[in-house]
Amino acid sequence: MTEKKTPLHAEHEALGATMTDFGGWMMPLRYTSDLAEHRAVREAAGLFDLSHMGGISITGPDAGAFLDHALVGNLSRLRPLGARYTMICAEDGGVLDDLIVYRTGELEYFVVANAANAETVLGALGERAAGFDAQVRDVSADQALVAVQGPRSAQIVREVLTEDAELSGGTAFDELKYYASLGMRFGDEAVLVARTGYTGEDGFEIWVDAPHAVALWRALLAAGEPHGLVPAGLSARDSLRLEAGMPLYGHELDTTTTPYDAGIGRVVRLDKVSDDGTPVEFVGRAALAARRESAPARVLVGLRGTARRPARAGYAVVQPDAARADGAVGPQVGTVTSGAPSPTLGYPIAMAYVTPEVSAEGTELAVDVRGRAEPFVVVPMPFYRRERS
Repeated sequence: MTEKKTPLHAEHEALGATMTDFGGWMMPLRYTSDLAEHRAVREAAGLFDLSHMGGISITGPDAGAFLDHALVGNLSRLRPLGARYTMICAEDGGVLDDLIVYRTGELEYFVVANAANAETVLGALGERAAGFDAQVRDVSADQALVAVQGPRSAQIVREVLTEDAELSGGTAFDELKYYASLGMRFGDEAVLVARTGYTGEDGFEIWVDAPHAVALWRALLAAGEPHGLVPAGLSARDSLRLEAGMPLYGHELDTTTTPYDAGIGRVVRLDKVSDDGTPVEFVGRAALAARRESAPARVLVGLRGTARRPARAGYAVVQPDAARADGAVGPQVGTVTSGAPSPTLGYPIAMAYVTPEVSAEGTELAVDVRGRAEPFVVVPMPFYRRERS
């Protein structure tokens, strides 16, 4: 299969990035070192190309009602220029993808899907639109997405983009709240700016028409250099989101997992109603309502390593066996979904699904790391939380 390339592909090559296949796209894994890029985002700022994400336009008189039916969230109640994290589930409650939905107009929404799931989401939305006066359109090829993440991101974005009263919806850039968006200008071009991200830091995601992506990328790099901004790849993005306790589809989320299993059942709005007050029978509602009331078979937890060797995705979580002096592993009680050494915290961290009886904070467990039981303890997530001014 031929990998897709974002509008910024040549820029990544010119910067010497190590490229890798991700969800069918050729994407930058790193430019210099994983550690340097991770630390830049925590201490200053990083610039990410996210143009591989799927972009789907939803328009029409029934756009909000349609999304209430198709997704687990209450999107018709989303304020203009607001954004919401939500999910699209199958009839059995399994997660097809986690999404961000923006309300870009009174009858207009913009759905952002993960790259590997974009076609699945597009197909499911197309099927679920039957009976609604709403149009579903794939606009992924028309736009690019870049993200500036880190404590100095606002300063950098402010230097490159300008405010426009006609696009902003009455919101000034300095007043933009988390999970809200506004229109701004890059030169003469309109862009959509959202205060969202996947790093645990303050940051902005900027949607721009594809022909202007290179110019925007270069302008952000130039403006950010005095502030310590560096281009950052997928590897840093993964370690940053892990420290922030954010799920990754294919690891913490998949079609065998419901939002309740992943500890984010708050995104499921079983109580949403239509304009006439009748309950909304959205796809997966019955299964999710039953799952909420049932005892969980597994629980997603955070794990902190008390030794040096990190856990990795797929490793078995086991009961520590104090009677075994040779470090051999005990009975399996779960599976690691994501794990790595934490560059910020200085010790191994992981997320794992475990049985409920070993999920309490402070429970001592172990991970089978190549045949040896490495000690871990259950801790709350996120592992890292930024200081807020």
